[in-house]
Amino acid sequence: VIYARVSTKKQADAGNLQRQVERLRQYAREQNYHIITEYTDIASGLNQKRRGLAKVMKAAEQGEFKKLLIEYPDRLARFGYSYIERHLKYCGVEIITAAEKEPEDSQTELVRDLLSIVTSFSTRLYGARGGKKIRRGFRELITGVTKDEKEIQ
Repeated sequence: VIYARVSTKKQADAGNLQRQVERLRQYAREQNYHIITEYTDIASGLNQKRRGLAKVMKAAEQGEFKKLLIEYPDRLARFGYSYIERHLKYCGVEIITAAEKEPEDSQTELVRDLLSIVTSFSTRLYGARGGKKIRRGFRELITGVTKDEKEIQ
């Protein structure tokens, strides 16, 4: 089974999800793996309610496949990867990571995910009204980080 994920619709529209799936298909062909099915998600790695991931877990629990092919561990989960890995292993599924090194833009995605966590907790702590100000401030911060990364490249 192939599982691919991107965080945003913008990334999917730019073709990132499709290219990820194509790279995984190529890897599967090179390893002589038979692809049973492919699951994809357009959602943050922090989101625990991803349809594609839920389908992967259900199929694993029903013994429908033995190998899960992903590009990088963070495509499966930003946090809690080891729990998913352990559960899948219990189901008889081996996770295979196709790529050796994560792309540079994954750092930007990680920063966005971490800021989402902080925003979520801040909103709960300071209430919705204060949360709007905090989200606006974080958006400005993210924009600054993205601009800095582009200048470095």
